[in-house]
Amino acid sequence: MSSIPEIESVNLEDEYYHVQFNDPEKFEVIRTPDWAANVAGSVSEGAEVRMGKQKDSDDWEVESVLIEKDETEQGAKEYAEKIVKKIQE
Repeated sequence: MSSIPEIESVNLEDEYYHVQFNDPEKFEVIRTPDWAANVAGSVSEGAEVRMGKQKDSDDWEVESVLIEKDETEQGAKEYAEKIVKKIQE
């Protein structure tokens, strides 16, 4: 099992905290897959996960986790880390 990446930044935009784990520029494609949203929703209702596929690779990684803004910034960070951990299981 790989380790949870460190949080690079947290920004409040519109209705969500965007908890970024990886720079979006490192990815060729970024998607919000339904299966990842299901995992995220099991930890924090309404959460979403953006997954990125690196150039020259078939591997997908978490680019960012979106947590509804009714949480605190610290709460958003904690939920995002739990979601990433659950995705990696």
